[in-house]
Amino acid sequence: MNKGTHFIGQPMYGQLINLLDRSKIMRFSRENDGERYVKYFDAWQHLVVMLYAVIKRFDSLREIVDSMFPEARKLAHLGIDMMPRRSTLSDANSRRSEKVFESTYHDLYATGKDVLSSDSRRRQVPKWLNRLQIIDSTTITLFSNLIFKGVGRHPKTGRKKGGIKVHANIHANEAVPSDIRFTSAATNDSFMLCPSNYSAGDILALDRAYINYAKFEGLTSNGVVYVTKMKKSIVYQTEKDTMYMDGNGQMVLREQCVVFTKHVSGGEDIRHHARIITYVDLKKNKTRLVSLLTNDMEMDAEEIIEIYRKRWLIELLFKQLKQNFPLRYFYGESANAIKIQIWVTLIANLLLMVIQKRIRRSWSFSGLATMVRIMLMYYVNCYTFFEEPEKDWAKILQDAEPPPSEPSLFD
Repeated sequence: MNKGTHFIGQPMYGQLINLLDRSKIMRFSRENDGERYVKYFDAWQHLVVMLYAVIKRFDSLREIVDSMFPEARKLAHLGIDMMPRRSTLSDANSRRSEKVFESTYHDLYATGKDVLSSDSRRRQVPKWLNRLQIIDSTTITLFSNLIFKGVGRHPKTGRKKGGIKVHANIHANEAVPSDIRFTSAATNDSFMLCPSNYSAGDILALDRAYINYAKFEGLTSNGVVYVTKMKKSIVYQTEKDTMYMDGNGQMVLREQCVVFTKHVSGGEDIRHHARIITYVDLKKNKTRLVSLLTNDMEMDAEEIIEIYRKRWLIELLFKQLKQNFPLRYFYGESANAIKIQIWVTLIANLLLMVIQKRIRRSWSFSGLATMVRIMLMYYVNCYTFFEEPEKDWAKILQDAEPPPSEPSLFD
């Protein structure tokens, strides 16, 4: 029987988890006491079940467990020796350290970063793109304020919801997090900016929440360029001010060389030299002035503006994670269970990004994630299918026998 041109001997899910190293995952688990008192449900099985749940976008433990029984034979070939009960999965999420999944993510990132950073489809990429890194955070709303301290209050009830804040650092040419930190929603973002984490020649695009003169001075000393948005309340001294006008006498661009002074009690004052670039931004038929702050004194102003616009890449990443994976409902109520689910979501996102980069055909991430979700347990070669998804259909039409001709009235 013809099984189609995309047929392969293992489900698409098996091809995904083949990108993971089982021996390393078990080593990470043993190093973090993840296998202590465990008889059956080891770290590998835990990760495979959680990845299955996250990719399928299940909202509860019951959905996860019940959906696995029809796929028992296929999952057995992927290393699932037992069908876990809800209590087993709940206990594993509560007890096995989230550090196991953190280490798995970083190992997978180190393995796949060369694939992520290479894309032959791009044309005329700016020279600075490979040096650009972006820092930002996103808040995931939780059901309770007892686990992670929330921020803000409901305008009607006055109740404060809990929230976990995910802080991420990404390379612009990779579009996946290279460094991740979890805090409560009430934590200020600026702790994530550490000058020692960056090397000379790096470029950082930041939101204005990260403005810190001492850290900016440290970045400048290390030869790192930063670009961020100005705060209105900042006080500075102007050393040079140049304004560029169009033919109608309206401002197009303004460049200022300024000095910020930070008084430090019991120490020497911090004097930070920087450059402010103000430009006219046209958006949705509205005109507004945007002021950017940078320590680069030589780069063209248009390049500085384009660097800051690339900061939107990290916002697209957060949107991608929240729209394609289950981050509204959690499989456990403990801080450890919540972190595990977020780490597994990041692992699933990274796996799909690697698949997307390996395919020559252009797919949107949401389209690819939807197709993987539908065909996760199908015996289909994911690479050949996503290259030519219509190939089997075209072959069926070609091989189909032509319909018999209708009899003529003269026969």
